[in-house]
Amino acid sequence: MKPKQNSRRSFLKNTALLSAASAFPGLWTKSSGQWIQGSAPLRAGEKVNLACVGIGNQGGSDVMSFAKTGLANFVAFCDVDMGAPQTLAVLKAFPDVPRFQDFRVMFDKMGSQIEAVTIGIPDHSHFPVTMTAMALGKHVYVEKPMARTFNEVALMMKAAKKYDKLVTQMGNQGHSEGNYFQFKAWKDAGIIKDVTAVTAHMNSARRWHGWDPNIKNFPAAEPVPGTLDWDIWLGVTQPHDYNKEFINGQWRCWYDFGLGALGDWGAHLIDTCHEFLDLGLPYEVSMQKAEGHNSFFYPQSSTILFKFLARGDMPPVTITWYDGVNNIPPLPEGYGGTAALDPNIPPPSNGSIQPMKLNPGKIIYSKELTFKGGSHGSTLSIIPEAKAKEMASRLPVVPASPSNHYANFLKSCKGEEKTRSPFAIAGPLSQVFSLGVMAQKLDTKLEFDRNTKQITNNALANQLLVGLPPRKGWEQYYKI
Repeated sequence: MKPKQNSRRSFLKNTALLSAASAFPGLWTKSSGQWIQGSAPLRAGEKVNLACVGIGNQGGSDVMSFAKTGLANFVAFCDVDMGAPQTLAVLKAFPDVPRFQDFRVMFDKMGSQIEAVTIGIPDHSHFPVTMTAMALGKHVYVEKPMARTFNEVALMMKAAKKYDKLVTQMGNQGHSEGNYFQFKAWKDAGIIKDVTAVTAHMNSARRWHGWDPNIKNFPAAEPVPGTLDWDIWLGVTQPHDYNKEFINGQWRCWYDFGLGALGDWGAHLIDTCHEFLDLGLPYEVSMQKAEGHNSFFYPQSSTILFKFLARGDMPPVTITWYDGVNNIPPLPEGYGGTAALDPNIPPPSNGSIQPMKLNPGKIIYSKELTFKGGSHGSTLSIIPEAKAKEMASRLPVVPASPSNHYANFLKSCKGEEKTRSPFAIAGPLSQVFSLGVMAQKLDTKLEFDRNTKQITNNALANQLLVGLPPRKGWEQYYKI
């Protein structure tokens, strides 16, 4: 159905305000209608009035990183569990910032003071917060991946195109570090050319490793912690009983909430290849391995093959993704040692460093050269070493980054820079992850029509592009 072309004022009254009113009828008054449609551009030297949705775990790390830029003025914090241990560091550091559990109430009460929003919450909740913020004229920084489903990402890109004065950024932080600028410089200089294959691998233990893949049901219901608003945590997803295995990063394990290892690390491994090789969307995604496959959580090991068409004078490319502790990809001659951990690579999301046989990274194969790279901001090297020495005098100077990912966003809000991972760039990358996750869930091959944006060989998978309908009371976020 074609959405109504409402004005922004009508949209706010008919969707976002109705959402807040239906969820919190006792809090909604006539003054709730005074939503702000954005602010004038900031003058140089001013700070950005920033609201942070999600202040624990990765969201808390983002808050601290934004604070270090010296460009942020925090005006609101929102988290579904303000009494949880993971939020305490942020609350202690900024005790006077107004606090909210419901992002809708936050926008209602603080909308006139908010210029930009950071979103560091589970994958399944990115979408409604982002869509609300953009409709209200707020710049948006959202953690990777942009959203959980292919369709949600498409709608976020559509909203960014409609509200084209707003700044958007996805939180793949390496997009503002050495890897980004080196890849671009080497591509522009013709050092990286005629790439035909990429191997990307993440081989440390994940949270679900060791779980029973013969699972028949979701974990049994447990009492909801008194400080947690479980209804808001669920957001657009269909109802689930609370269980501790769903929260605090455990959501990454489940198809219903997160995008697994691919969504978590793919944005740090594949991002520069995807952008600078202009890959777009694949025409085929197929499972080569799905050890411990089940319908609830991610396999113990996955090997996924993505096939991309030729682009202009660039040849077709395959990306092969490997995850799982023992699912090590073939390594080319001259790869070098694998034992030492790269200090540029953060530990796994559970905070512990697990023994690994191989650093997370990528191998890029071109017709003439082979490149070895790590994750996040880690730069590429040419292998074998003898070839690297031969090429050394021909390598271009790589410019230094003018700003890290957080400062890049805030400076862009101020009109001083442009974001390096806006939705127009990060969206198709996130959709690649979504297609990969669908192949994982169904343990099959998907044939994708890049023109119609449809899966042509699997009716169920085609339905998963959109996914289950949103929970009652959350439908309005899917209209632009």
